[in-house]
Amino acid sequence: MSEKVMIRVRMSMHDAHYGGNLVDGAKMLNLFGDVATELLIRHDGDEGLFAGYETVSFLAPVYAGDYIEAEGEIVSEGNTSRKMVFEARKVIVPRPEICDSACDVLEEPIIVCKAVGTCVVPKGKQRG
Repeated sequence: MSEKVMIRVRMSMHDAHYGGNLVDGAKMLNLFGDVATELLIRHDGDEGLFAGYETVSFLAPVYAGDYIEAEGEIVSEGNTSRKMVFEARKVIVPRPEICDSACDVLEEPIIVCKAVGTCVVPKGKQRG
């Protein structure tokens, strides 16, 4: 129905919220919000508003230093609503046991979060 949008970011120590440099799951939802905004701009010419999530599943831990790809796609649309699916994957991990700057690119990305959500673009703001 629509193109996919993907962003890739490195989780920093600033993102770490819990012991062991664990990143708060809400950070994945923040990334999904950014992906949704780009999807709406591309589709409707407006940032729109996030109405809510139907499902959110946290599937693996995320740590400071991990590189995360967050991807989303519009899967259905109403007059003003846009249903989207999201997936966040860990693609690079730090290897501090080797040295403080070592990292590995994962052969197979690890899915860390999946979600389904709905955004709204008011009729008067749609330009797509």
